[in-house]
Amino acid sequence: MTTHARKIIAVIGATGAQGGGVVSALQERGEFAVRALTRNPDKAEGLAAEVVEADLTKMETLPGAFDGAYGVFANTNSFGGPDVDEVAQGTAAVEAAKAAGVEHFIWSTLPDVAKIAGGTYTVSHFSNKAKVNEVVAGAGFDWFTFVEPPFYYQNLIGPLYVAQPGDDGTPTWSQPMRADARGMHMGDINELGNLVSGAFENRDAVGGGQYLSLAGDLLSWDDIVSTLNAQGHHLTYSQTSEDPWGIRDMFGYFEDYTYFGPEADEKIARANKATTKPFTNFATWASANMPAGTLTDTQS
Repeated sequence: MTTHARKIIAVIGATGAQGGGVVSALQERGEFAVRALTRNPDKAEGLAAEVVEADLTKMETLPGAFDGAYGVFANTNSFGGPDVDEVAQGTAAVEAAKAAGVEHFIWSTLPDVAKIAGGTYTVSHFSNKAKVNEVVAGAGFDWFTFVEPPFYYQNLIGPLYVAQPGDDGTPTWSQPMRADARGMHMGDINELGNLVSGAFENRDAVGGGQYLSLAGDLLSWDDIVSTLNAQGHHLTYSQTSEDPWGIRDMFGYFEDYTYFGPEADEKIARANKATTKPFTNFATWASANMPAGTLTDTQS
């Protein structure tokens, strides 16, 4: 029996939230060989059969990283520091992948808030990724796909959005968004790999520039609080006029257009069809990852 070598998928940011999930899912599926790309390969030994240095700010690292690869999953870090230029980094990935002969390029992007909202809101970490979409589409890849990750469930237990004790000690989320505005498409970021794997395996269906949006749920802050309180938490939410993190425009956009924008339903439907596993809803994820008593809430 003849054994054919598996095609290689190179995964940028293999130690990050998105790339790590993609590496895991591809290896679990076994349809492709995985090349994990990272700025610090010494810290990622054993992550995949191949671990190779790749830094989107150092063009000299990219030809070797993509050499011989059939596919590339690419994403950039919006919060890597004030000097991060996601458009330049995304463009570098596209150009290097094309030069290396990559056939299927999957770009992790987000909706173009500036275009959707007509300039009403400025959400740079959405729109900067979207600016790369045209570069991807115009590069001449045989197949290319856009995946859109959600507002991570994991954000709720991270430093930016974690509930803080109120005056009476009850953990409270305070954000510049109406409590009842059901505008947040949310999901488990670890499941992005299932979507990317499905896209690589079904290139004829989704490799013509289709947008695939991962959504486990569409929620308001009221929905989040009521779900968690039904599971034994004691949490509240209050809309605030303060904006220390500069995210008012983002939440305003969510209220008016939802996270994935006007074409959300179509993009989500494509993702649900392409993924190798169904996406997890919030109640199920929270039950496993946010058990009562873990948010410094006062139990009755």
